Amino acid sequence: MAHKHETIVKPFSDVHNKDGTVLATLLHDPNVEGLDVALYMDGSASMEDEYGPRGILAKLGGVRNLVEPQMRWMLEYLATKDRDGALRVCYWATGDGSAIEVVGDLKGTQAQEYKFPGPQYYGKGTVLLPVLRDYVTHIRAESSKGATRGLAVIITDSQVHDAADVRAYSQQVAKEVSGGRLPRINFVLVGVGDQVDEHQMEAICHDEYPGVGHLWCHRIADRMEEMAELVAVLVDETMTVAAGGTIYDDKGAVLKVYETRLPAVLEFKVPAGCTSFTLEVGGQKFTQPIPEDDHHDEGSNGHDDDDDDDDDHGSGHKH
Repeated sequence: MAHKHETIVKPFSDVHNKDGTVLATLLHDPNVEGLDVALYMDGSASMEDEYGPRGILAKLGGVRNLVEPQMRWMLEYLATKDRDGALRVCYWATGDGSAIEVVGDLKGTQAQEYKFPGPQYYGKGTVLLPVLRDYVTHIRAESSKGATRGLAVIITDSQVHDAADVRAYSQQVAKEVSGGRLPRINFVLVGVGDQVDEHQMEAICHDEYPGVGHLWCHRIADRMEEMAELVAVLVDETMTVAAGGTIYDDKGAVLKVYETRLPAVLEFKVPAGCTSFTLEVGGQKFTQPIPEDDHHDEGSNGHDDDDDDDDDHGSGHKH
């Protein structure tokens, strides 16, 4: 009963105040409002066996397309993060190794219907820079339509041939992000199999940029069948970890700074008489009224509060 009058503002699912200490639980994705997601799938020649045979040979059975179910799973999952539920999907490293074949803007709700037979022309190399250029052009256009954050998921099964160019261009992107000319962007790089150069991926992903921090993160899946699940874990981590946050009181004074990681439950003290707090994360501000002190709720209905929390988390995932 005590919480009925409270207003819970997104991205919070639950807020408690005990003797001036506020516990604020975040929804599953606190800073993905306005997120635009793209998925880039390796189309180089080394992937040909993973896509399996095409045309009449595909109908004979025996050899499965291992990529298609993973692409469908990722599309369906990533679309739940995207602001309009549609992803830009492309094959990269096609043709001479630097070409991109755009599959289209695909809706997650129709993921199970899409066919992913592989690119028209398997690539002779693995050149990553065109992917970054493609996504930056895309997010520029989308930001004029309301996108406030970008996420590009890139899958590869081999060594990248232009790592130095990628690092140089990333520096340029970071400058534009910190200068407010581009929205915050994260690149998630997932390697699959034993041909991936982990040292190279680490070198790209460990670079930190002034005012931005890390642009990249990476993981390696041993097998194609593990790829989609790994992407989901990494995206969840990235969207909550990549941007830190700052808590302000109702007069604009800083109460707490989270440098790198925003935990699921924020805990901080507020000054006496403070009626609200503001969370700034990913360039956005969310102001939440502070509920009345509820230390007296403990005891008889403490367990009920726990149940309520579970319900809140459940609804957080749905929304």
